[in-house]
Amino acid sequence: MFEGGYFSQEKRYQRMKFPDQERNLETIMMNMQNMMKQAQKLKKDMDIAQAELAATEFTGKSSQDLVIATLTGDKKVVKIEFKPEVVDPEDLDTLSDLTSQAINHAIDQINETAKQKLSAFSGGLSF
Repeated sequence: MFEGGYFSQEKRYQRMKFPDQERNLETIMMNMQNMMKQAQKLKKDMDIAQAELAATEFTGKSSQDLVIATLTGDKKVVKIEFKPEVVDPEDLDTLSDLTSQAINHAIDQINETAKQKLSAFSGGLSF
């Protein structure tokens, strides 16, 4: 009397009405999988770039190169060098200012390098 029932007929009708629906769903799923793979690769590449940046040393200098500061890409101070003529116990303010200049110069270099390396991952967008 009821061959296949109402729901079987409805399903056949849906297939007739939307024959490509199943293929479209498969395509969407494949596209999502590809997007996930691309996102994973992007993250891996970003991690590598950040590790390379952290392992790189940057040197900043004060005016007249009286103080030289070396920092890693993750902004850790490696060493600070002072020229003998800058070390005056009576004028520690100048020594402090020159040290700050050297460190800030190195940080500026780090930030510029990071911007260049990581801009490839943001498609040129700045955050």
